[in-house]
Amino acid sequence: MVIERIQMSVLTSSTTQASMLQSSSPLLMDVQDVDSTKKQEKSVGYDGISNTQRVWTSLVSGAIAGALAKTAIAPLDRTKINFQISQQPYSAKAALNFIINTLKTEGLLSLWRGNSATMVRIVPYSAVQFTAHEQWKRILGINGTEREKPGLNFLAGALAGITSQGATYPLDLMRARMAVTQKNEYKTLRQIFVRIYMEEGVLAYYRGFTATLLGVIPYAGCSFFTYDLFRNLLTVYTVRFPIPGFSTSLICGAIAGMVAQTSSYPLDIVRRRMQTSATKGEHYHTISSTIMKVYREEGLMAFYKGLSMNWVKGPIAVGISFATYDTIRDTLRKIIISQSTSPKM
Repeated sequence: MVIERIQMSVLTSSTTQASMLQSSSPLLMDVQDVDSTKKQEKSVGYDGISNTQRVWTSLVSGAIAGALAKTAIAPLDRTKINFQISQQPYSAKAALNFIINTLKTEGLLSLWRGNSATMVRIVPYSAVQFTAHEQWKRILGINGTEREKPGLNFLAGALAGITSQGATYPLDLMRARMAVTQKNEYKTLRQIFVRIYMEEGVLAYYRGFTATLLGVIPYAGCSFFTYDLFRNLLTVYTVRFPIPGFSTSLICGAIAGMVAQTSSYPLDIVRRRMQTSATKGEHYHTISSTIMKVYREEGLMAFYKGLSMNWVKGPIAVGISFATYDTIRDTLRKIIISQSTSPKM
């Protein structure tokens, strides 16, 4: 009898456990479904694009946008740098004479001298900058709420500029050296790299970096902030008569470029003097000493030398850059979404 009672109790308990497992299995499945849904929501955004796809589409779009924009304004850029690092007074006539003399003595392609170095630098710079801006906006939680959080929007742009500048600064220094020297001085990027290392040391690759960072904070911050601000305004106030997307990006980018160039231009002068001082036999070692030397020898307006040319080339370059980036990025993401939503055979 005792044995039978023990057997009956064991059977009863096992049956109870089985029924409990059966009743709880739908609940476990629901919990697993919720967890998997949350994981999908984290990996895929509200627009159906994962963060990995968001990063590589931004990198590709930013690289192409930067290359196209810089190539378009390369002759004006070389002319501007020439005046920035010299004591020659700037004027539109003097800039035109420089271009004409360069054409006569060195040929048409010489106006694009240093552009290969620019491409080596601007392709990764622009790719990193646009990607970093999008990622910083995501981290700061301001995607789609730029108008409500203008301070954070400015910060996202400034952080994007710092990120990209820190990653590519030595290439910018070498590009500036090529732009202000003759062909027989620096023929290739490799020659510049080796000579700087042999003659000036490793730290020379980051000469003027602090001034660059101080300049890139207002430049990148104002650029992205102004672009997002005007793009949102145009979207709201042109509902009845909408402007095509590429034209909107071009207009807003041009305005952003003018604002950004003006806000950071004096520090750009300081940066160029420090970058190219070794090629001119002059000594600009620190930001403060460079500012004082330029002010004593050339006056206050020297810090804005060539700014009027920047008002021409800056809006063109930034407008092309933003418009190209938006167009290529949106096209790539539409292709990704269409492929993911299309029925599989």
